[in-house]
Amino acid sequence: MFADRARIIIQSGKGGNGHVSFRREKYVPAGGPDGGDGGRGGDIIFEVSDRVNNLSDYRQRRKFAATDGQEGGKKKCHGKDGQDLVLYVPQGTVVKEAQTGQVICDMSGDNKRVIVLKGGKGGIGNMHFATSTMQAPKYAKPGGEAKSLEVILELKLLADVGLVGYPNAGKSTLLSRLSNAKPEIADYPFTTLNPILGVVDLPGGGSFVMADIPGIIEGASEGVGLGLEFLRHIERCKVLIHMVDISGVVREDPVKDITDINLEMASYSKELLDKPVIIALNKADTRPDDAEELRKKVEDTFHRKTFTISAVTGQGVKELVSEVVKELDEYKDTSVIYQSNFNPDEFFKEDDSFTVTVNKDGEYEVEGPKVLKMLGFTNLDSEKGFAFFQKFLKEQGILKRLEEMGITDGDTVRVYGHVFEYYK
Repeated sequence: MFADRARIIIQSGKGGNGHVSFRREKYVPAGGPDGGDGGRGGDIIFEVSDRVNNLSDYRQRRKFAATDGQEGGKKKCHGKDGQDLVLYVPQGTVVKEAQTGQVICDMSGDNKRVIVLKGGKGGIGNMHFATSTMQAPKYAKPGGEAKSLEVILELKLLADVGLVGYPNAGKSTLLSRLSNAKPEIADYPFTTLNPILGVVDLPGGGSFVMADIPGIIEGASEGVGLGLEFLRHIERCKVLIHMVDISGVVREDPVKDITDINLEMASYSKELLDKPVIIALNKADTRPDDAEELRKKVEDTFHRKTFTISAVTGQGVKELVSEVVKELDEYKDTSVIYQSNFNPDEFFKEDDSFTVTVNKDGEYEVEGPKVLKMLGFTNLDSEKGFAFFQKFLKEQGILKRLEEMGITDGDTVRVYGHVFEYYK
């Protein structure tokens, strides 16, 4: 089954923790710390593949996760890096953040491979914390956290020309005549259930890609029929051919048909009406007496280049293709690429902010995400661990903020349940 939309959860790998160990070998005095670094977590990567033409692989499975990095080992051994996870998608797939709908990346043009979520950095082993005054550090830095994000994948087909119109207007018949595509053709509504692409080869060389978009009906932009599901595929088309059945067997008023379809496209996106549109009045062979008169009426009403054709007999098709080529030549340098407005790196950027307040008892309270995280891997009961935490407070500017607020020797400082007395 053709699938052009999916909602999944992606998760990068967690970085491996740094290791705490000390070199202990026979005949080797003063071994010192030798805890190795943790491996980095695996990335989540989206990559365009010619072997994939829809998003069905992401409809049966909900979560995709890269592997975690391994913890560092003894003897300065580096932990194994996590394995990246590559998600293959067809060209034209737009990756959006699910909650806001903002674009993370558009897998079109030069975007063939994009790292969407980076794995956590590997933690630092205790061998890095040894100094002349702290020769046996008993702490190491943990690995960076895994990042998880819910995303929406939307496939917007990359076609030069899009065929739009009511069901049974003859779009599939025209595509089968002009290309090697073999769409199903029948007299019942919604014969075409999925967008179908075909390559139209030109007599003098060159070609263009044409897409048969499933029939749009009144109310499509509100979810009626199949139109809403596939209107998105029109967005990337450079030129639209609006096909209208003028046989009068099913629909009697071509002008109303064109007006109704235009309203549906405008309801979805007003930009669709800004595209070059060629009107093709199909099944002209069924009314040879007044087809030309109707063509003039339609052209005068909508001010669009209008042709009378028969997709079955080939009448007027050559002239229609010539006009399409002319329009494509004028718009050949234009392509719809959706710009990124959601940066996962910024979204998951570690919050370095902190607050220093004075409570009703005159005690100073320090809070902040990074402060809380530091407490999680620092042993404050050891003298060296406490010295390490003091160094962190100084580097983050927290001690300076306390001094600016007028802290004096002997004042109490509370940090997430830990109580200290301040002495400069």
